[in-house]
Amino acid sequence: MNLFTDIRTLVIDSLAAMTAEGALPEGLDFANVAVEPPRDAAHGDMATNAAMVLAKPAGLKPRDIAEALASRLAADARVSLAEVAGPGFLNLRLDASVWQGVPARVLAEGEGFGRSDMGQGKRVNVEYVSANPTGPLHVGHTRGAVFGDALASLLAYAGYDVTREYYINDGGAQVDVLARSAYLRYLEAHGQEVVFPDGTYPGEYLKDVGAALMAEFGDRFVDQPEDIWLEAVRNFATDMMMDLIREDLALLGVKMDVFYSEKSLYGTGLIEAALKSLESKGLIYEGVLEPPKGKKPEDWEPRVQTLFKSTDHGDDVDRPVKKSDGAWTYFAPDIAYHYDKVSRGFDMLIDVFGADHGGYVKRMKAAVSALSDGTVPLDVKLCQLVKLFKDGQEFKMSKRAGTFVTLRDVVDAVGADVTRFMLLTRKNDQGFDFDLDKALEQSKDNPVFYVQYANARIHSTLRKAAESGIAVDDATLGRANLGLLAHEAQLAVARKLAEWPRQVEIAARTNEPHRIAFFLYDLASDLHGLYHLGKSEDGLRFVNESSETATQANLALARAVSIVISAGLGILGVTPAQEM
Repeated sequence: MNLFTDIRTLVIDSLAAMTAEGALPEGLDFANVAVEPPRDAAHGDMATNAAMVLAKPAGLKPRDIAEALASRLAADARVSLAEVAGPGFLNLRLDASVWQGVPARVLAEGEGFGRSDMGQGKRVNVEYVSANPTGPLHVGHTRGAVFGDALASLLAYAGYDVTREYYINDGGAQVDVLARSAYLRYLEAHGQEVVFPDGTYPGEYLKDVGAALMAEFGDRFVDQPEDIWLEAVRNFATDMMMDLIREDLALLGVKMDVFYSEKSLYGTGLIEAALKSLESKGLIYEGVLEPPKGKKPEDWEPRVQTLFKSTDHGDDVDRPVKKSDGAWTYFAPDIAYHYDKVSRGFDMLIDVFGADHGGYVKRMKAAVSALSDGTVPLDVKLCQLVKLFKDGQEFKMSKRAGTFVTLRDVVDAVGADVTRFMLLTRKNDQGFDFDLDKALEQSKDNPVFYVQYANARIHSTLRKAAESGIAVDDATLGRANLGLLAHEAQLAVARKLAEWPRQVEIAARTNEPHRIAFFLYDLASDLHGLYHLGKSEDGLRFVNESSETATQANLALARAVSIVISAGLGILGVTPAQEM
């Protein structure tokens, strides 16, 4: 059920009837006709731009179209008023019975209310987290993990076939640094004094790796040259770090469908195949890049390199894929990885990057556009930095991690549900100050508490009514006399419920799961406001001892709110609270 879609269908049908009567010319395109909430709620319940978008192609004045359309819409029982405003906007006010019917539809559809077939089963790959396997996840990774996971759930809710994917960066120099750092802990496990040079990882988490290396290899690698032990230690340490990362993700409720190893791209022909595909399209050439803009680095010198003509697909400059010495650049395996994604048949790709990867956006979009001949869109979402505060001070680094605050630190402090919800109360490309004390505060200023408390309040009320002998199952509440929901506060809650399917589609279309968190807060606010009004007005009291009929109508509305809150929290990966 999507009430906005229902009313848009009414508008389109009315326009079609006007066309059939000759009031509008044949062949008009109605695709851009929209029905939305008006900017000012005082203007009505919904507004349509139909007259404004059709006036020019129809060769008519917008107001003339709007007035003719208004008279048709007003004849529908669902529309109590159709009013032309300004040059041709059309504001609609719906009959109260429309809103009163919303709770019954929510109760009838249950968890399916708000789900959409917008995605039509299209295959979407969402790649997120993808942290280097060199240590535990830190708070920056936490935001990317929460955002990516919620986005994947949102898209699945909107009808897409979603694959959650983690790209393991195990093919670069950073895993060699991990191996050297782990080797020092291995020597330490053997009783040696060790010093960590600059550029290595001194975190205590590698002590476990050193002990495990000793248990696995004994003293075989003690005081041996690097070429003897590097590969074995690198593979062993990387596997242990990935186990640690999987544990971190599990703490946050994140489970990946695919872990894709960068190392699998090397020596398998995948990089060569990807570049051959680009070469066949005339997009690979030998050339010399201009020096970087601004001050030329002292060590810069012109070198012939193998370049990808990414400017043909929207990039600022062409990008090197092979160095003058024949080695691949960092960009080459990235191209190959996305070539593999395109080859796997995804209809859309989404990459969730940290803010420090902003410079990669245009080149990656260019690569995917070239590889797919423009048929597979890539959306890159950047997650800005998170600053943690506790007791008014910035939260200090984790001793175990050595240099940063870990995901485990955050989850230990406030729990997974609070962490997830709080990180989704800002758009991903905005910086976020995460106050750990505020996150645990029981007040309206804490959005996760406010939403969870609304759901718990509803369940508490349902239990109270059941204990007094009132039937509160969904089927019974769905048959309640919802015509009793006549107070403006009750209708406001019903209107908000009716927006849920539309909000899901908007959030999925824009890849913005924070919209779900915002919607839930507003819905909870309307519910809490109605609950408090019931303290002074008996007819609004959720459990009215003097009227079982009124109680069941009120509880039908409240239960519908709970269904939507639970669905929204499910998208965000948060467990709905039934008691607090």
